[in-house]
Amino acid sequence: MLSLLKTRLPMHIKIMLGIGAGTLVGLLAARWGCSSFVLTWLKPLGTVFVNLLKLLAVPLVLVSLVDGVTGLRDLRKLSSMGGRTLLIFLCTTVLAVSLGLGVVNIVRPGDYLSTERREDLKARFSTQTDQGFDNAQAFKERGPLSPLVDMVPDNLFHALSNNTSMLQVVFFALFMGVAIMSLPSDQTQSVRDLFGQLNRIVLLMVDYVMAFAPIGVFALIASLIADLAGNDPAKALELLGALSVYALTVVLGLVLMLLVVYTTLVRVFGGLSPRRFFRVMSPAQLLAFSTSSSNATLPVNLECAEKLGVREEVRTFVLPLGATVNMDGTSLYQAVATVFIAQAFGTDLTWAQQLTIVLTATLASIGSAGVPGAGMVMLVIVLQSVGLESAGIALIVAVDRILDMMRTVVNVTGDAMTAVLVDRWMGRK
Repeated sequence: MLSLLKTRLPMHIKIMLGIGAGTLVGLLAARWGCSSFVLTWLKPLGTVFVNLLKLLAVPLVLVSLVDGVTGLRDLRKLSSMGGRTLLIFLCTTVLAVSLGLGVVNIVRPGDYLSTERREDLKARFSTQTDQGFDNAQAFKERGPLSPLVDMVPDNLFHALSNNTSMLQVVFFALFMGVAIMSLPSDQTQSVRDLFGQLNRIVLLMVDYVMAFAPIGVFALIASLIADLAGNDPAKALELLGALSVYALTVVLGLVLMLLVVYTTLVRVFGGLSPRRFFRVMSPAQLLAFSTSSSNATLPVNLECAEKLGVREEVRTFVLPLGATVNMDGTSLYQAVATVFIAQAFGTDLTWAQQLTIVLTATLASIGSAGVPGAGMVMLVIVLQSVGLESAGIALIVAVDRILDMMRTVVNVTGDAMTAVLVDRWMGRK
């Protein structure tokens, strides 16, 4: 692996080799009964890599967003950019949920799950869903303006110390940027220069961390497989086999979102070649797949957007906001999971109930952004909105980690696609 770092291969090729090597090591460790060795000696390397990326995410958002906003020199341009960004987020989320409903109603994966297998999954994984129920109940008890309250920090240093408070960091950075813009440039030039220099320093730190991405990805994938399979690969394959149709249905929806919806939007409204878009985005997509974290992938996503030609003031506004509130892949997954659980329990949802899923999943994807375990919280809320038993989540926990990796790829790609569209909409030539 160390020799791989010294080669001149493109970063996305190095990451793919790391994923392949990690998969092989994880499978061999499970086969030879030494998964504990992988979890003890390799998993910490992956954890350190993800922690480094998360460490840089908050300072990068703060300095790059202030630097980008102060470069606008026009407050009307900022408000216009914000409105257009939120409009695209809303439209793509509705498209994602609708696409998920279409796919799951055609494939009907719940019909392939036998009663015996359903009860076995509920008994095996019911204890892993309790935290999601508690968070969802707390979320439902909040007032309608709670997301607005959550957006405004009462302590900047608390927000900076917590990656789940990224939206609060975005708010403060915008607030500070607007204040700097409102003062004469001769009084704030030194501050503008400071944030510009800090931005370049943090980006260089990102480059240093990404130099070790192949090793980090290798450790993450190897430990994931070892954790899933333990010392008995047959057990993991049995679970995957039972839920294979459901998992493939989710993957089909996610692939269609990438290759049909995003490709069309990038070509028609973004003025970019889809082939170039996906080629440039491949390092961020592979990293999103390995880490399952939009926040950890944010520094790399910002660099990819820069290579796509997205202006600094646009990418530093759209991408941090998208990493917090724009979750197309997660919303599509909620729709498929909800209908799958209904089908597994023999419940046919009416079109009115499925329309409720569209509305609830769209609103929950924004409102639950700052809630720990947001994906599970969203799913509980969507299930309850159509009268389904929340305990049905136990049916899908076994494959949730793998699907989380795939839907994070869509989430990150959707953020970059939005940045391209907003940049074109704001007058990029």
